[in-house]
Amino acid sequence: MSNRTIQTAVVGVTGYAGAELARLLLHHPRLKGTPPAFAGRVDQQDVARGGVPLVEIHPELAGSHSSHLVMQPFSWNLLSDLGVDVLFLATPHEQSREWVPEALERGMRVIDLSGAWRLTEAANRAVYSFTDEGSERAEETQEQAVYGMPELHRTEIAKAKLVANPGCYATSVILALKPLVAAGLVDLECGIVADSKSGVSGAGKAPTPKTHFMYAADNLSAYAVFGHRHTGELLEQVGLDADQIVFTPHLLPIPRGILSTIYVRFKKAETAAHIAHVYREFFNGSPMVRLHEKGLPQIQYIVRTNYIDIGFQLDASGRRAVVVSCLDNLLKGASSQAVQNMNVMMGWPESEGLE
Repeated sequence: MSNRTIQTAVVGVTGYAGAELARLLLHHPRLKGTPPAFAGRVDQQDVARGGVPLVEIHPELAGSHSSHLVMQPFSWNLLSDLGVDVLFLATPHEQSREWVPEALERGMRVIDLSGAWRLTEAANRAVYSFTDEGSERAEETQEQAVYGMPELHRTEIAKAKLVANPGCYATSVILALKPLVAAGLVDLECGIVADSKSGVSGAGKAPTPKTHFMYAADNLSAYAVFGHRHTGELLEQVGLDADQIVFTPHLLPIPRGILSTIYVRFKKAETAAHIAHVYREFFNGSPMVRLHEKGLPQIQYIVRTNYIDIGFQLDASGRRAVVVSCLDNLLKGASSQAVQNMNVMMGWPESEGLE
């Protein structure tokens, strides 16, 4: 276990996930006395004062630990001069495609919250239309990327230079489904249905017509049917073909939280005790997963927490199951999962600063 002090930096602190990431890092017990550096796009009028005070961007972070912190104009020289060990990128996919290779060349370890490096298959990455697809530099970078889900890839994350933080929807479905598929229980020929609903913050901070209050309030809508960017993550991480799962996201009229309802059919009749055993064994040593053996998770149980809650119910025959998972899309679906990955990378207790 490493006890050395590290310097972290966050680029992209202005968004919802960036705010949560800043809060977690500012209160992380291993980072006391070494607060994260913040960098980003700074208007010219703010350059003269050294950047934008963090508390002007996110007043909820005000306190003695953050009163002196500013978001400085981004530059590689700044990050190098600060001696950044771990760089968090809460930036758009295209920006991360450009910046991650440079950060790796400069010796930084990177945790990227975008979808830039999550997918190993070119066919799945096609949904992003990356302009550098197929280039030597992109392929070399992709080979270094580890999918940042500690419950699946803990050993690889510990050694990784580049961790691609998973998508929020993807986390909610993969962790609910992977134990059952890995155990060989699911009849994949019958297909799987994953019906997921997310709060409006999952769409990011930039307003759009569909996240406007007049559209989202008192409404429930499906979107990106058969074409959501997180689908490729489900296929690659669970080990499925595209025709074995239907994933449909929905927009809930609430600020935050995801509830995924997943319908599966088993190869033979199962008991609730056996299914619970499968989950317990799979998640043994995974402190951020909470299994509900009685009742089903709800968004109100997990909002503003760093956990994912998973529960299930069987039908009378024991052949069909409904699995429900819930997480906070800004935390276990983004920022706290990034901190969890940092803990693993640094050899610290996985849940440190998160429980």
